Parts: sequence; C-alpha cells; structure tokens
Amino acid sequence: MTTPLRTLRFGHSPDADDAYMFYGFHAGLAAIEGCRVEHVLEDIQSLNRRALERADLEITAVSAHAYAFLADRYAVLACGASMGMGYGPVVVSRAPRTLASLAGSRVAIPGPMTTAALLLRTECPECVPVEVMFDQIPARVASGEFDAGVIIHESQITYRDEGLVKVLDFGEAWRDRHGLPVPLGLDVVRRDLGPGLMRAVSVGFRASIQAAHDHEDEALRYALQFGRGLDVAKGRTFVRMYVNDLTLDMGEVGRRALERLYAEAVAAGAIPAAPALEIV
Repeated sequence: MTTPLRTLRFGHSPDADDAYMFYGFHAGLAAIEGCRVEHVLEDIQSLNRRALERADLEITAVSAHAYAFLADRYAVLACGASMGMGYGPVVVSRAPRTLASLAGSRVAIPGPMTTAALLLRTECPECVPVEVMFDQIPARVASGEFDAGVIIHESQITYRDEGLVKVLDFGEAWRDRHGLPVPLGLDVVRRDLGPGLMRAVSVGFRASIQAAHDHEDEALRYALQFGRGLDVAKGRTFVRMYVNDLTLDMGEVGRRALERLYAEAVAAGAIPAAPALEIV
C-alpha cells in the first residue's frame, strides 16, 4: 500500500526571482522525500501578515524585518534568502534630492513589515511612511502623489522608465557602512515540523535552486511568466541580483548581516529585541 504524500505549502511572492528558485520543484528536478510541494502565491506584505497572524504555512517567504516577530514559530532556512550585495530597495523621487531633505515628507512604502520600511525608518526616521501596494509605488510617485517612494522587486531596475531618479540605494549604503550584503527576504520553516523534516525541506529547496542555476535558460523562461513585463535581459539581471551565492547558502556572512540588521532595528526602536537565529 502506497503511503500518501504529505503536502507542504510554500508561500512565496509571484515574482521572477521566487519563481526561479522553485523551478527545480516545478520541473521535477528536486523533491522533498515523502512530500508534495504546493505553491501559495501572495505578495510579501500579505505573507508577512499571514505568518504573524496565522502561521499556517509550513514554509514561507517573509521579510527579514517580519522575522524578528516570528522566531518562536519559524526557523530560518539557510537557502532561499534574498540578500543584496551592494544593491537593495531604492528610494526614488521625481527630481534629484537627498534623503535628509525628505524629513517630514510622505514616502510610499511597500508595507510596514517589509525590510524596505525598516531600512527607511533606520535611515530617515523623520520621513512619514505611507503603505502602498509595491507595484503601484513608481506610478504614484511619478504622479506627484508622494514626495518619494521605496521600491522593491522588478521596479529596482525599471524605475527610470517611469522618469524617476534614485535618492538612495539602501544596499549601496549598507555595503559602504558595514561591508555586508543587506538582508531583505528569508524563507522560513515552521518549527513544529520537527528537526528531520525541517532539514529535508532545506536540502530539497537548495536542490531546487541549484537545478535552476544548472538550467538557467529554461528556469528563466518559467520565471518570467511572473516577471510583470520584464524582458529576458532585464529578467536575467533581476534574477541574478537576488538569486546569488548567498541564496544557495547564506553562511556566516548572511548570519552576520542579519545580526547587524536586527542590532540597528533595536537601536532605532523598530523591534523590541533581536531574534535568536536558528538557521537550518
């Protein structure tokens, strides 16, 4: 008698980089023994909120910011992290200006629990953040509704097409100040799965990412279905930005980057305490 497969739900955003990481599962090139992978597609702020309020997904993408409030229920996967090595969320406006000049100004952010919002708070605490759906931010800044906006995902490489200019790239600032990548997104696994299955999830997910690297063109074709209008060249650029060596294994560099992020967040009063980091 065949043992039925256990369903594991992976929550991730409908973006090219996330889709690329799951190509190995999609193509049958990677698996988690005894389990069936089910994809749950939601934007990152919705996934943050779902993890915080319900914690019902066995594995989910969350913002590094949100994880500060989730460590009791989820452990961090060593693979799947989005870390910008000299690049990250970008503050944009219609005309050149400094970040300091935005004190007191309304700045569109992609959600209060995103790492982009946390970085704005630590870098410009006098800014007035206003939550806006991430894919609407460029147009609403360009229209003059907001003085500036913090953009994430594909908009980081397309904002100039909207006539916007860079005020600050948080990833550049982070690298220059700390010599570290800026940690943005994490994949986390629910602790009640137990150590054995948690480890199997990590091994299987890493194999899926490696399979995408090994079949990059095919994986990109699959991923660009979720690329919100990116052409192949821009899609390849975007995916390579956020599916990098640290995505396969964040290692000690990734741990140090997270520890630094949480130390700065505590100092800014954004989180009550740094979470204990169990990385599987």
